[in-house]
Amino acid sequence: MKAVTWHGKRDVRVDTVADPKLEEPTDAIVRVTSTGICGSDLHLYEVLGPFLTEGDVLGHEPMGIVEEVGEGVRALSPGDRVVIPFTISCGHCWMCERGLQSQCETTQVTEHGKGASLFGYTKLYGQVPGGQAEYLRVPQAQYGPIKVPDGPPDERFVYLSDVLPTAWQAVQYADVTESGSVVVFGLGPIGQMAARVALHLGADKVIGVDLVPERLARARADGVTTLDLRDHPSIGAAIRELTGGRGADSVIDAVGMEAHGAPAGRLAHGLVGLLPQPLAQKVTEKAGVDRLSVLYAAIDSVRRGGTISLSGVYGGMLDPLPMMELFDKQIRLHMGQANVRRWLDDILPVLTADGDPLGAEGFATHKLPLAEAPRAYDMFQKKLDGVQKILLEPQR
Repeated sequence: MKAVTWHGKRDVRVDTVADPKLEEPTDAIVRVTSTGICGSDLHLYEVLGPFLTEGDVLGHEPMGIVEEVGEGVRALSPGDRVVIPFTISCGHCWMCERGLQSQCETTQVTEHGKGASLFGYTKLYGQVPGGQAEYLRVPQAQYGPIKVPDGPPDERFVYLSDVLPTAWQAVQYADVTESGSVVVFGLGPIGQMAARVALHLGADKVIGVDLVPERLARARADGVTTLDLRDHPSIGAAIRELTGGRGADSVIDAVGMEAHGAPAGRLAHGLVGLLPQPLAQKVTEKAGVDRLSVLYAAIDSVRRGGTISLSGVYGGMLDPLPMMELFDKQIRLHMGQANVRRWLDDILPVLTADGDPLGAEGFATHKLPLAEAPRAYDMFQKKLDGVQKILLEPQR
């Protein structure tokens, strides 16, 4: 089959690799019909190479048609249309039973002290072959795959794999209320969808912050009050001006370690990329430094007693957090990988409602065949051609 594989920093290729096979009774094989490129895939493209092996298959936002199931999978049959959550969870362990599927104890990568295994996401998270491919082996298929109805196009449902539950959790973790204000830093796919979810759930004021004109324009079209980071020497002051002088009730950081405007973090990331792989792994695990400019801005922008929700991925171990300010302002931090299944009962009725309330159809700005994945990664990383979300179509 054809699959998107990693070969080095900014070097992904479409290779011919072995077709996946059932390995466990709880496996399924899915023919992938749509699969997204995620902002966190750019971390693999740029930063997390020390934890990849040449030829690793990337991708964690797939959906498709079930081709084959193991004898332990009773809820699925060949021909079923399914979305595959990016986290691999069993549904019956202590963590899963408490709605913390991203910490699943059955698939936890204890060797590296991490939570549940993820599709297509480095040795740190199990090195499970990903979904930017024509076919995908799905472990824990007795629980993970989400059956969706035939009829609507893939784009109505594919974001259930990651974008929608991550955005939904970000809003829930931010403790957004109907009368409250929320700021979303970073209007990439997660930030855009988080803003839409917050508006859908009735937030009184949603403010979006970015520096990419196309992203700002898109958010404005959705009814978001937008601030261009380049126009405000103090983004915290601008947000306080819009929120009665106090700051926002809730702030969502949808950027993470790839933030612009943090030269020390950028230099550290670049230097790690020059080290031999074993040493680079140790440096990243034990002495990583993130670009924290957005997190600092979030802390400055939230009101006293407010909540910051982190959905952007951070990986550093020596990040200098302003603990005095966090404590003095009595700020609550809530963060983590999305627990996809936890939010399913809330999200599915919205997705299947008349009128597509969250605008899932048309959310992707680009749909490309799998063969164009290298160009798609380059476009996404460089923000070319107005790109905001890319779907690859392996069967095209």
